[in-house]
Amino acid sequence: MTRRAAVVAASTRAAMGIYEDRTGPVIRDWLIARGFEVDGPVVVPDGPEVAVALRAAIDSGVDVLVTTGGTGISPRDGTPEATAPLLTVTLSGFHEELRRRGSASTPFALMSRGLAGIAGNTFVVNLPGSTGGVRDGLALLGEVVDHVLDQLAGGHHDD
Repeated sequence: MTRRAAVVAASTRAAMGIYEDRTGPVIRDWLIARGFEVDGPVVVPDGPEVAVALRAAIDSGVDVLVTTGGTGISPRDGTPEATAPLLTVTLSGFHEELRRRGSASTPFALMSRGLAGIAGNTFVVNLPGSTGGVRDGLALLGEVVDHVLDQLAGGHHDD
């Protein structure tokens, strides 16, 4: 069975061509290496376009949607706000653990406001826009993604 994923990068400067998105391709390549067919990365400016891109990815029926960027505390960071209304189930433990792990390297990890959860049948994870935050997030995602997708498909817990 083919697993599908999408990557959305929220970055106004990358969307304007001021600099190249460096985290979206890392996420895409990581997903491909794990056997996913991947849409994106789609690079959008911070703001309403993030919600539009998230909804389009979910509506396309992807199994996993990973975002990068827009999870901090700057006035334009709004990825969590765009994500929250789409989630039917919130998996707050994912980001609690991501912040805990990241804070071993930098206290700035504690400022990430990213969310994780389920939107319909899609596992959604917001990762920071930093390469270190993406690296930490993908390591954690690698530990849980197969189990989450198995559960969404009706699998049972191993006792």
